Amino acid sequence: MFTEKNYRRWLRLSILVIYLIIIAGAVVRMTGSGMGCPDWPKCFGYWIPPTEEAELEFSPNTSYKKGMVIIVDEELRVARQDFFTTDSYSESNWEPYTKHDYAVFNKFHTWTEYINRLIGALGGLVVLFAAILSLQFIRTRPKLTVLTVVALLAMLIQAVIGKIVVDTLLSPVLITIHMIVALLIVGLLIYLLYEVLPATTKYRNDGRLSKVALGIIILTLVQVAMGTQVRQFIDHQVDLFGYPLSSEWLENGPIIFFIHRSFSIVLLLLHAWFIFVAMKTWNHPARSYSILAALLLITISSGVIINYFDFTLASQPIHLVVASLILGLQFYIWMRLRSARIKA
Repeated sequence: MFTEKNYRRWLRLSILVIYLIIIAGAVVRMTGSGMGCPDWPKCFGYWIPPTEEAELEFSPNTSYKKGMVIIVDEELRVARQDFFTTDSYSESNWEPYTKHDYAVFNKFHTWTEYINRLIGALGGLVVLFAAILSLQFIRTRPKLTVLTVVALLAMLIQAVIGKIVVDTLLSPVLITIHMIVALLIVGLLIYLLYEVLPATTKYRNDGRLSKVALGIIILTLVQVAMGTQVRQFIDHQVDLFGYPLSSEWLENGPIIFFIHRSFSIVLLLLHAWFIFVAMKTWNHPARSYSILAALLLITISSGVIINYFDFTLASQPIHLVVASLILGLQFYIWMRLRSARIKA
């Protein structure tokens, strides 16, 4: 079990599951399901959430456990202790939920958020197993062990941030931080994976191309940061007008939106030049670069749909997820370039 090959497998699986978490989070955000579970880590006080609103109504002659939740007069009530109800509701057995005042049950939103949390828990377990496997390197390559444990700790931090996001009624700033931490975890796992890959995966170049690749990563991060600002504006519009989303909101949107939209053309041209040089001048294999080009076209196309077609065809989560895939692939290509410099 404790082999380098198995460690690589679990790193790959970890990266895959983190991207699944990003996808699930994007779906939660697109559908407005973030408060589908108004408490954390449980959901309405249950480890497996209710499927009908009737389950959250007061029930006479019923056993309740401490921490279980009901909705009374459009407010959450939490059981103070284990008890058995009488025929009538008694305020003394319950206390108000004080983190926020959201008390709406929607089966679709609840189970969408619950599945998101399950995938997050799965991600934590997968990274935990990778950390256990990394112990084989603690004497020979301690950096691998230390950084894998750091990735595990980052997953725990993500869980804490997720709790705070719920407690603050989906603070847009915290949601953005949540996303950034996920991208940092992906980058760290990709770095660890590259460190244990065979040396034949390196890309020949004269050093300048690796610097260009790093510059592209930085510019893409700037683009993503601008995109998060646009997303926060959309969240504000949702608070004002509710769902469904409307592209009309962007017509008089913040200036950052128009910069974000125009900057995508700059990034597309820069990537086209970079891919051309890598493949024609240095004869790099086409696979990674072809995938990168396809992802760029998908994210720009989804941005066009967002802008002109009222966020249809799941364009919003696609835009977000593909952008995160682009960053991961860019980082992987840069890792292959930076460690294989040769003289021109």
